[in-house]
Amino acid sequence: MAERPGLPHLPGVLSAAHLAQTVAAIAAEQLPDGALPWSRTEQLDPWDSVEAAMALDVGGEHARAAAAYAWLADRQRPDGSWAAEYRDGRPTAPAAESNHAGYLAVGVWHHWLSTVDEEFVGRLWPVVRRALDLVSTMQLPTGAVSWALRPDGSPDDTALLTGNASLYQALRCGIALAGLVGEPQPAWDLAADDLQTALSHRPDVFADRSRYSMDWYYPVLAGALIGPAAHDRLAAGWDTFVVPGLGVRCVADRPWVTGAETCELALALAAIGQRDAATEQLAAMQHLRAEDGSYWTGLVFADGARWPVERTTWTAASVVLAADAIAGTGPAAGLFADPAALQRPVERPTVLDRPTGSPGG
Repeated sequence: MAERPGLPHLPGVLSAAHLAQTVAAIAAEQLPDGALPWSRTEQLDPWDSVEAAMALDVGGEHARAAAAYAWLADRQRPDGSWAAEYRDGRPTAPAAESNHAGYLAVGVWHHWLSTVDEEFVGRLWPVVRRALDLVSTMQLPTGAVSWALRPDGSPDDTALLTGNASLYQALRCGIALAGLVGEPQPAWDLAADDLQTALSHRPDVFADRSRYSMDWYYPVLAGALIGPAAHDRLAAGWDTFVVPGLGVRCVADRPWVTGAETCELALALAAIGQRDAATEQLAAMQHLRAEDGSYWTGLVFADGARWPVERTTWTAASVVLAADAIAGTGPAAGLFADPAALQRPVERPTVLDRPTGSPGG
């Protein structure tokens, strides 16, 4: 395959042409209205749709990524939330989950880093602001954020560690966007600080889902844990979750490795500077690659069966994002490779001219 300039290249693992094929496989699942579902025949959830849009940006498909964000913006509800699931453009699981609301901020900041498109940020900023305002109101006295709203609109008492780590990254991205548009949001700063304290020092405030590998690595991936604490956390769970040569178990007690979890561990390793180990994990999961550049979700290695029998945009996206972070060549690679950068002032503060309306209503 010929190399594609501008795309990451990891010798012996994935060429730029391989990644271009994977980006094309993601783009092939996008619907004409901009929606980015798991696949054309499966559901769409806001978090995974944002992840797929970020991969499109890495691949230079900026118009497609912007269309995916516009689709989400058009469906934001008045309280700042989205439904947890959509099919054929219609909500099929109406629950308002904090993680779905927050992750748009990560995608919008990633798009800004990829394109420096001030007009796009101006359009999406009101949508991000409503979403993160909702997240802030869902923060519990413990500093953790409720996973979802009850039917009466009050926050549920349960907090999930992986979702909260992702929300920490979302708040930091939102704070960076606020600096970019010249509209500081001090409530988000306070929420992020309290959330980091909970993630770093109060494991008891989160539901016990320690059998899931995401709860192991995600605080490192999101930048909530840095330095020795991050290294120690990854070392502590390594033998529990990593299957040499195959990838990462989704859950500790099942002989099942999954591509997205393996790539997310690679992102966490890249975040602490362990690029060789990150590359090794990305290489280990290539047994899930299909001929068209898409990726199977996982493998039950006890019997060699792919399960579930699906190839999702978000699994493919995790490959693209991991490769970009490891290679460090893309304009947005540092979002995952250097999460501490979100703690520093925005390099180019700009007051944007914002339209009076917004895509999210």
